[in-house]
Amino acid sequence: MEKNYITPAGLAALRAEAKQLLEVERPQVVERVAWAASNGDRSENGDYLYGKRRLREIDRRVRFLTKRMQCAVVVDPSVHAGSEQVFFGATVTYLEPSGQARTVTIKGVDETDSLRGEVSWVSPVGRALLRSRVGDAVRLHTPQGPVVLEVDEVSYPAC
Repeated sequence: MEKNYITPAGLAALRAEAKQLLEVERPQVVERVAWAASNGDRSENGDYLYGKRRLREIDRRVRFLTKRMQCAVVVDPSVHAGSEQVFFGATVTYLEPSGQARTVTIKGVDETDSLRGEVSWVSPVGRALLRSRVGDAVRLHTPQGPVVLEVDEVSYPAC
């Protein structure tokens, strides 16, 4: 089983989602399906058919979350606070060849949100930046060809 690196906050989010599905959403859907089943003909009962489908979706998601949490390796990025080297959990500002600065936070596969500037540690940008230091020029392979990025700043969350 491959390792699933994740921050403590990311693991807490996975646990919260699983708990919400199991303790809140699933019981509500089970109740709705039981009510719909008591109404008679199930073949044309939309509440029953939709409810059964939703139960399968919930169960599938809970199984997925359980597997991801079982292989999770929690990495606390705050242990690297003050370091100028890029490790998992770092927030990195780098300069593109055009001179434009970009800031990304390197996180686990299950917790990234590209709209918030978060990239996975296995993404091309994440892999290129890992182990680099402030002032390093790293090569990023893109579909348009290689691009050189300059690491400008590295920070980690406080303890």
